Amino acid sequence: MKSVKMLAVAAALVAMASSSALATPSTQIWIPSTDVKGFKEVNISIDNYTRFSSNADAGANTYDVGVTVGILPLEKFKVEVGVDYMTDNKAGSDMAKHPAYINFKGGIPEDAFFKGMPAVAAGMFGINPASDALSANFAYGLIAKTFPVIGRLSVGGYHGADRSLGAQYINDGLLASWDRTMSEISDKLWLAVDYQGGNNAFGALSVGGSWAFTPNVSLLIGADVYNPGQTVLVGGKPTFTTQLDINF
Repeated sequence: MKSVKMLAVAAALVAMASSSALATPSTQIWIPSTDVKGFKEVNISIDNYTRFSSNADAGANTYDVGVTVGILPLEKFKVEVGVDYMTDNKAGSDMAKHPAYINFKGGIPEDAFFKGMPAVAAGMFGINPASDALSANFAYGLIAKTFPVIGRLSVGGYHGADRSLGAQYINDGLLASWDRTMSEISDKLWLAVDYQGGNNAFGALSVGGSWAFTPNVSLLIGADVYNPGQTVLVGGKPTFTTQLDINF
């Protein structure tokens, strides 16, 4: 009954959403994280990305409703798979015609095999089975380590499909992030900064924070500034993002 109520809340929020996000696995703000869902854990995410500018060249507002599920019954090696409904809400656009995307990730948590071992994760996201043109096919790998006081630092890299990102753009690059639960203020407050390199529509610097209203429901608010291209701002103008996460 609790699950039914939570799904009803999620459906209502989707109905009110007007814009937002990227077909994603478990993430920081924008980039993937080394976090992987445990066996039978389910996450429903509702992510909105709204442009600060309304100019014609600002880029589209988008929204993404996704479900991610942990599928492997192991503690030291986890696997999650997800599906997303992502659209720009523009009638007749390619994104509106083909809104379904797939992602998957495998990972090993910190200290899994020895004390001090970093977390390791690899996967793919942005896979659109219905459209080669929209399928970015990002393949990535990350390592992460949590340090006292400092928080968690993550670093890795990615490569995307030329047919989607454009052969004239840089389709691979750095992934990096910092995140930390701000226990000095509240265990419910989490802050992060992440960066995706590359001269393409996904390259961006993002900052934000989330608040856990309950152990299973949190809301992230942040901003994304997209990397400058050689001649144009490939990713468009900066966006304001809200990301609601509901976990079961």
